[in-house]
Amino acid sequence: MFLIPLIFTYTFILPQNAAKPIDAFLVLGGSIAREFHVAQLAKQYPDIPILISKGSKDPCILLIFERENAPLNNVWLENCADSTFGNFFYSGPILKEWGVKKVKVITSITHVPRAKLLAEIMLGAQGIGVELELAKEKGIPGNQESVIKTSLDVTRGLFWTLFSQFIKPKCSNITKLVDVDINTWRKSGFECEYQGGIKIK
Repeated sequence: MFLIPLIFTYTFILPQNAAKPIDAFLVLGGSIAREFHVAQLAKQYPDIPILISKGSKDPCILLIFERENAPLNNVWLENCADSTFGNFFYSGPILKEWGVKKVKVITSITHVPRAKLLAEIMLGAQGIGVELELAKEKGIPGNQESVIKTSLDVTRGLFWTLFSQFIKPKCSNITKLVDVDINTWRKSGFECEYQGGIKIK
């Protein structure tokens, strides 16, 4: 019974959506370089919404977009995820709610095996087509791959697809980038990843 909607999605809906143009960007947390990369895309495609899943601290992302003169209005920050599995667990329902048919997932080359497999499994189960784009790194990003880590996440992802047709997890910590209160953050203090070269005044 669980498999019928899933088979229909993978057989009919996903192939159609995979052939469509990109209508959202999803940034996987783990490296500030990915946020610089999507800021450039935001300038080229201001009408395409951006979801940053557990990226850098909110004010750091705001400072990146301001420094790059990138538009802020179409950017959301999801801060519930704590792993690559979590990235797709929480972003899938958000993208689905936005009516996204095909998403461009932004990550780093060291993160590709796990990110690609989980994106195709977990977003594919929602009928969302996936395309990967890699951000250029200066150092070594936080995501470190291992066969065990990838296997565990992929196994979780496969099990989750069965329930994702009926259960839609909600992230209670989503912020629109324009709503980030930089002054409040300055009072409490924060640091940004040093590779970003962001000066906090």
